[in-house]
Amino acid sequence: MVTNFDRPINRRNSDSVKWNQYADDILPLWVADMDFLSPPSVIKALQERVQHGVYGYPAFQERTKDAAIDWLWKQHAWSVSREDLIFLPGVVTGFNLAAYALTNPGEGVLVQTPAYRPFIEVAENTKRMLHIMPLDRSRTGKFYVSKNTFTHAIQSNTRIFMLCNPQNPTGRVFSKEELTLMAETCLENEVIICSDEIHHDIVYPGSKHIPIATLSPEIANQTITLLSPSKTFNIAGLKIAFSVITNPTLKDRFIAAKQGLVSWVNLFGPITLQAAYTEGEDWLRHLLVYLEENRTFVSEFVSKHLEGVSMTDPEGTYLAWLDCRDTGLEDPYQFFLEESKVALNPGDWFGEDGKGYVRLNFGCPREILKEALTRMQRSLESL
Repeated sequence: MVTNFDRPINRRNSDSVKWNQYADDILPLWVADMDFLSPPSVIKALQERVQHGVYGYPAFQERTKDAAIDWLWKQHAWSVSREDLIFLPGVVTGFNLAAYALTNPGEGVLVQTPAYRPFIEVAENTKRMLHIMPLDRSRTGKFYVSKNTFTHAIQSNTRIFMLCNPQNPTGRVFSKEELTLMAETCLENEVIICSDEIHHDIVYPGSKHIPIATLSPEIANQTITLLSPSKTFNIAGLKIAFSVITNPTLKDRFIAAKQGLVSWVNLFGPITLQAAYTEGEDWLRHLLVYLEENRTFVSEFVSKHLEGVSMTDPEGTYLAWLDCRDTGLEDPYQFFLEESKVALNPGDWFGEDGKGYVRLNFGCPREILKEALTRMQRSLESL
């Protein structure tokens, strides 16, 4: 049985931060979770575990690691061993922990902007220095990484580079050439790579996700990769993620830093990971088709009906990065919230160079998407 992605799901009474952050007349297309049922295999596995009735301290099963290993091999031909995996309650926990464990106070954390806000906050959280590298942008609006910009962004005390690929919020899936450029520059400057690849399964035809650690053994040796089934299978609330670390020294420091601070994962997290990775592939195949159609719908609607707004089709994620700078709006987020009754993410939440943009989550039934975009069109036409 495959999920009907057109089916509307009432999330108002489900403790959803996405649907309860704003008043009932607001359509929320902001935080990155989807308005779809999770795969039937996930729901069935949870129901069976809940029916057991006892929810005590969990013992981690090796089959959870095996499910993750098999998934990475099937998706990316990436061979990972059990010893390389460390499970965590979330990817954000992971990249904060990496900075804390592998750098010293006063050393630099390099972040590419626009960036998912928690990346920008890592330096302050860990008492490190924030080093910003704005992504380059072509005349067509496509964000990319150039050697000149990346090389000059690394300072003498830069110690760790926070990579996000597929990139949030721009939706870029970096090419092998871009990844190699970044990785080799980090090797030359002895900068550790912490790669958030949480959206690695959400990639559209014409693009290919390449885990940066697969480029070479030398690059893998200097990389911590963070992954989770949460975005792919819409299970973010179950708090399950994992890191892949092949370097024994980095791994030992990472594990030592989490002692007493980062506990085991939620009892239900490993259950959902196993069910999703072992039985969810067909569901994901149908999801990607639906999301690609949503992406096309948003792109065409923006081009035809939202005057002054533009976007470059995301190569991955279910997030559209809308450039509203030609609308004349001082604060497009506030405008669409108040005038259109549509909640998006404000662009400056992703850094100063995000000002004038908004991020739209198109991981929802198409009728909701159509209603939200139509509201935005009417508001712009009323200016």
